[in-house]
Amino acid sequence: MSAAAPGMAITPKPTPTSWGHRLRRLVVVYVPLLILVAFFLMPLYVVLITGFKPNSEATPQSMWTPPTTLDVSAFVAAFNTLAPNLLNSALLVIPGSILSAALGSVNGFVLSRWHFRGANLIFVLILFGMFIPYQAILIPLVQVMQTMGLYGSIAGLILVHIIYGIPITTLTFRSYYMQIPYELVEAARIDGGSMWDVYRRIFLPLSAPGFVVVLIWQFTAIWNDFLFAVILTRSQSWPVTVALNNISGSQIVQWNVQMAAAMLAALPTVVVYLLLGRYFLRGMMAGALKG
Repeated sequence: MSAAAPGMAITPKPTPTSWGHRLRRLVVVYVPLLILVAFFLMPLYVVLITGFKPNSEATPQSMWTPPTTLDVSAFVAAFNTLAPNLLNSALLVIPGSILSAALGSVNGFVLSRWHFRGANLIFVLILFGMFIPYQAILIPLVQVMQTMGLYGSIAGLILVHIIYGIPITTLTFRSYYMQIPYELVEAARIDGGSMWDVYRRIFLPLSAPGFVVVLIWQFTAIWNDFLFAVILTRSQSWPVTVALNNISGSQIVQWNVQMAAAMLAALPTVVVYLLLGRYFLRGMMAGALKG
């Protein structure tokens, strides 16, 4: 390629900023995204408008039709019905999420920084618990809960979710702690710190992203659980998922009340993701990227 002659002006290459380029970008990228968003929001639209309809308008034939007037009586009825079960779910999900996250944090620290014989085998055995189907252990699980005197109670259900949450929380924290420089651990050990001091003073203060990830994960999994809840609890201890399944009538179906109840049952997880969703993504990336 020959150099340009002195004094000759070089015409810059035109950049694609024309309206035609913007229109093509809009059609190719944003229109499909908007169509997908609308497709995934259609169930939410049906649930919302049906919940705000009076009982006379809430029919399968008119499920796409907006309500003529906003009626909140269905939400009031659904809340009055589900209030005890919402409390049961809160009593279940808060300690279950926190305790499983705490145990996963300790396990992840030990398995990532405490090199002892059999550590990798123990880690593999813990992860194996993620692949055991719930249905395969229901009968022995019920027998164990009955032997321990925890069958039918929220405490027994909390214990089950803590145990089943240990594999995923351990995996998450181990992957996250592996990114912390080993020099920090060595410096603390040289200063005379024990393993517990290293965890408490170095790893625990840096664990906020990991805790956000596992707490959101466990909160969602425990709140939405139905199988363990319907098998291991009695009517007075039912969480909201079981009560929601039993709210439908056998003769007359109140669609507005059912949709309102479904919205109330899903609202806590939606709020958690809206408030902490960005921290969830940051925590996932912090555990996935090295350096």
